[in-house]
Amino acid sequence: MDPHARLQEDLTVRGFASGDEASLVEGWNRSMPADPTTRAWLRDCVLLDPNFDPEGLRVAVRDGRVAGCAYAVRRLVPIAPRAGLEPETGWIPFFFVVPEHRGSGLGRRLLDEALAFLAAQGRTRVDFASYTPHYVLPGVDPQLYPDGLRLLRRAGFEVLYSPVAMDRTLVGYMAPDDVHELRARRESEGYAFRAPLDGELPELIRFAASAFSPDWGEAIRRHPDPDRLLIATKDRIVGFSAYGAYRGIPERFGPFGVEQAERGTGLGKILLHLTMAMMRAEGLHSSWFLWTGETSSAGHLYARAGYGITRRFHVMRRQAG
Repeated sequence: MDPHARLQEDLTVRGFASGDEASLVEGWNRSMPADPTTRAWLRDCVLLDPNFDPEGLRVAVRDGRVAGCAYAVRRLVPIAPRAGLEPETGWIPFFFVVPEHRGSGLGRRLLDEALAFLAAQGRTRVDFASYTPHYVLPGVDPQLYPDGLRLLRRAGFEVLYSPVAMDRTLVGYMAPDDVHELRARRESEGYAFRAPLDGELPELIRFAASAFSPDWGEAIRRHPDPDRLLIATKDRIVGFSAYGAYRGIPERFGPFGVEQAERGTGLGKILLHLTMAMMRAEGLHSSWFLWTGETSSAGHLYARAGYGITRRFHVMRRQAG
């Protein structure tokens, strides 16, 4: 008998059920050792997500152990106040197949079931993997997961854009002299750079959500330590930066943005370096983030500040019809 066919014997694909947690995490970590996860992450970011539907988390089980899974999710509640439900869109934030089951067609079966779940909910557009706020990675890493990329392409997904992850060491970091000079010039023009007052947090949340993304506003609202926020002001908030906002990881930089009309004034450069100085003062060893455009103005700013590209991703989309 074909060994792949033998592996498929007694294998069941179904929706997630209580009791699958430990085996799912074990299978994930065997399948994606470069991006391991924990039971706490699965609990907090998947099972307790108000959009979670156990039927959307398709698991393949053999002899009581998870052999693979594909997670499909759609919005049942808005990501932020006054944000919509994106009724045409669904997401597949992750999928995997354990090594001994690869090449058997199980990955395509799981992916097809996840897509069928979303289609039954009226979703005509499916994105991999940019589901906010609980994405695992911005997209598929073509270097580490070429088989996953091929499977997505065969299922009709196309590359939407390709962000990069970057980081830099903070060991021995000191703000360059030109940053101090630039800050002094901007302050002489009426700009200020400081931590927000508690009473300014609602304005900061509205600014981040309206000028950038509802997800950014919610990241600030839920920030576990508002002392890790900075704002740039000139009669109003015109820019901000943060670290430690996502899952409380202190070395993770962002979100970070400057009002469109204020770009080109160096406010972003000042905020970035002030934030790195704060991080270094805490004794943090590095600063990193998962998502920026390599050739964007932000990407160039990071590169000039000493950040280097650590990974590349493809955000992908499948459009019905």
